[in-house]
Amino acid sequence: MPNTKQLEDFVSQVRRDIVRQVHQVSSGHPGGSLGCTEFFVALYQEVMKRKEGFDMDGKDEDLFFLSNGHISPVFYSVLARSGYFPVEELNTFRKIDSRLQGHPTTHEGLPGIRIASGSLGQGMSVALGAAQTKKLNGDDSLVYSLHGDGELQEGQNWEAILYAAGNKVDNLIATIDLNGQQIDGSTDDVLNMGSVRAKFEAFGWDVLDVEKGNDIEAIIAGLNEAKSRTGKGKPVCILLHTIMGHGVDFMMNGHAWHGKAPNDEQLEKALAQNPETLGDY
Repeated sequence: MPNTKQLEDFVSQVRRDIVRQVHQVSSGHPGGSLGCTEFFVALYQEVMKRKEGFDMDGKDEDLFFLSNGHISPVFYSVLARSGYFPVEELNTFRKIDSRLQGHPTTHEGLPGIRIASGSLGQGMSVALGAAQTKKLNGDDSLVYSLHGDGELQEGQNWEAILYAAGNKVDNLIATIDLNGQQIDGSTDDVLNMGSVRAKFEAFGWDVLDVEKGNDIEAIIAGLNEAKSRTGKGKPVCILLHTIMGHGVDFMMNGHAWHGKAPNDEQLEKALAQNPETLGDY
C-alpha cells in the first residue's frame, strides 16, 4: 500500500491532469473534479478491493459507480494512473471518436467505466442493483458510489434510497460530495435541502461524516469506518465535506468553476500550485 506522501503526490498529478484535460478542449468540469480528487485516489489506491484487468461482471471484487458523471476528468485520470488504460489517452478527452467523452459512456468499452452517467440521479439505482446482485450471488464484495449534493434534487435518488434501506442492501456505501455548490449557485440558494444527514437517517441509512473531505488520511479513515458498518442491515452513506476547486486557489469557494475551462494564463497558475510528480501525459 502506498504511504501518505505517495498518495499526496498522486493527488497533485491528478489535479494537473484535470486542468490540462479541460484546458486543451476549452470545456469540461474542473470544480467538482478537483474537489473529489483525494476521494478517488483514496478509493482506487488504498481502499477498494480490485482485481487485475477489467470485466463488466465484476465478480469477487468491489465495484464503483460514478453518478455525477460530469466530473469525468478526475475519474479518467485516476483510472488511467491506476492501470486501466494508457495515461496518454487522457490527451483525447472530449475529442471526436475518443473513448473519453465529457460524460462517461460504455459503448466504446473504456476499462473502468460500468455505466453511462451523463444524466444525473441514476447512479444510486444502478449501484444498489449491483449491490443486491452481489448479495444474491453470495459475493461478499462491496459496491461504492459517488453523488453530487445538488444531484440529490433529482427525485429518482430518493426512490432508490428508500428501496436500498427497505431491502437491507447493506453492502452499499454511497458517498455524497457535500460541497454546497451546483451549476447555478449554492445548493442552499438553488433548492435548500436542509439536513442531508437527517434525510438519509429518516430513510433508514447509517450515516457518517468526513468533515475533512480534502484530507487523504481523513478520507481513508472514513471509508474504512464505512466498511466496518456494512453487513449490519443498513446501507451506509458518507457525507464528504469537500471544497469545489480544491487545490487551485482561484477556483475554490464558489460555483463559478463548476463547468468552465481555464485559459492559458489560468492553466499556468493552476499547474504552479500542483507540482508534477508522476509525469505529465
